[in-house]
Amino acid sequence: MTITRSGKRPLTIGVAGGSGSGKTTVASNILELAGRGNVAHLCHDSYYYDQGHLSIEERSAINYDHPASLDNVLFVEHLKDLQHNQPVRAPVYDFTHHTRFSEPRIIEPRRVILVEGILILAIPEIRRLLDIRVFVDTDADIRFIRRLKRDITERLRTPQSVIDQYLATVRPMQLEFVEPSKKYANIVVPEGGMNEVAIDILHAKIQSVIKKATGPLVNEVMTRWPARAPD
Repeated sequence: MTITRSGKRPLTIGVAGGSGSGKTTVASNILELAGRGNVAHLCHDSYYYDQGHLSIEERSAINYDHPASLDNVLFVEHLKDLQHNQPVRAPVYDFTHHTRFSEPRIIEPRRVILVEGILILAIPEIRRLLDIRVFVDTDADIRFIRRLKRDITERLRTPQSVIDQYLATVRPMQLEFVEPSKKYANIVVPEGGMNEVAIDILHAKIQSVIKKATGPLVNEVMTRWPARAPD
């Protein structure tokens, strides 16, 4: 792992893993570790293409689990802008209607960039920009149950539509793209954010890299995350 332009270039951390793996929990731990005011949080799934020009039936037929369903060129451009300390106008995606909202989200450059997404390690152009690559590894049945609950409550989908999508695209794309991308991870976190041992190891690694890359920031990190007392 190489951090160039020490003290100037933000530390870029990528968190990947299958749908429902617990990426958000791990990302929340990283946000707390680095200090939320120090982190620019960039979500890959905000960059799905706007499908407003298609009918509802046509939108539903798209394979949203394939890398081609996302605007990866724009995502890479925005990630590079943040790495060069430039703010970006990130899209805001409506998962219910498969469209983008008209107002973007302004993301200001910070000392740490947190990139989160299912496919970020499967796309070479994104993967090459990450200093720390994390893969959250969770059993398929747990991931499916979490996805089922989320899509029903948050995205207003029927149980049958969630099952159909899982069988048609989610599972095949997991096997084709997501699972193989685990080999590119520096750190694999089993059992998602509930694995305290793995999270502690991740914390230690981030502290080490932040200390080398940004110097004084480590003092803030250590204040926010004091050493845990043994159980």
